[in-house]
Amino acid sequence: MKKTLKTFLTSFFSLLFIGFYFSNRLMYIKKKDEKLILDRELTAGRYRPEDFESLAKQDVTIVSPFGYKIKALLVEPHQSNRYIIIAHGVTENKVNSIKYMNLFLKRGFNAVIYDHRRHGESGGKTTSYGHYEKFDLKAVIDWLKKEKGPNLLLGIHGESMGAATMLLYAGMLEDAADFYIADCSFSSLKDQVRYQLKKDLKLPGSLIIPIGNLFLRLRDKYWITDVSPISVIDQIQHPILFIHSKKDDYILPSMTEKLFAQKQGPKMLFLAENGRHAQSLNENAADYEKAIDEFLEKYVVL
Repeated sequence: MKKTLKTFLTSFFSLLFIGFYFSNRLMYIKKKDEKLILDRELTAGRYRPEDFESLAKQDVTIVSPFGYKIKALLVEPHQSNRYIIIAHGVTENKVNSIKYMNLFLKRGFNAVIYDHRRHGESGGKTTSYGHYEKFDLKAVIDWLKKEKGPNLLLGIHGESMGAATMLLYAGMLEDAADFYIADCSFSSLKDQVRYQLKKDLKLPGSLIIPIGNLFLRLRDKYWITDVSPISVIDQIQHPILFIHSKKDDYILPSMTEKLFAQKQGPKMLFLAENGRHAQSLNENAADYEKAIDEFLEKYVVL
C-alpha cells in the first residue's frame, strides 16, 4: 500500500513539475536585455540615432482590450496615406523594428512600430505567441484608422512571433490590411514546440505537450492549438509575401513553405540564401528589398 501511494505521489508531482515547467517556459520566456538590443542595432548600423531623431514622430499609448497600455511610435515623414505597421518577434522590442520601418520609409510609407505585450514598454503579464497579441494588433490598427481616417493604404510586416500574430489577426479577426509580409512565421505553435523540445531538450513532445497544454489552459486561458496560423491562412484574401531564411534552424523554413502552399489568392515566396532565424534582411539586404519591390509592384497599387 505504501509503495503504491509513493508511486502515485511521485507520478503526481512529476506531472505537476512538467506542467508548470512547460507553461512557465512559454508564458514567461526570457526576453533579451533592452540595452543589448539597442547596442546590437547600433553596432550593426541598422539604428542610426541622428537619422532616427530627425524623423517626424510621436509617442503613442494605445489601450489594449485586456486593459494594459501598448506603447507605440507613429513615424510620419511623408504627407501620404500609406502606412506600414511593424510587429516584432518574441524577446525583442520596437527598436528591432526600426530596420524594417526604414525600408518602407524609403518607399514613401509612414509607419507605426510598437511593443508587444510583456515586451519593451508595453504592459501585459504573459507572452502568448499571437493568441492575445492579435487583439493588441487590432487595437493598433483601429487606433491608426481612427486617427488618420479609414482610407489608408495599409500594410503589416511581422517578424517571427510578430508574423504569426499578423496572420492570426488577418485569418481570425479581420483581413483589414491591404497587404502582409510574414517573415519567418511558425505555422503551428504546437508543431514549433514539439520541434524545440526534440531539438534543444531531447524530450518527447507526445508526453510533455498534452500535460503542458492543460496547464497552459488553466493558467493563461488558451490551448496551444489555438495558436495556429496554418489553420486560418486560407481565410486571408489580401496579398501575402512570405519570407524565410533557408538556414533557419529555430523555426524551420518548411513552416513558411506550408503556409505559402495553403494560402489562396495573391502571394509570393522569398527564401533567403543566408542567415539563421530572423536574419533574412540582415544577411540578404539587396535580395530582401528586391522581393519587397516585386511584391508591391505586382500586388499593391501605389
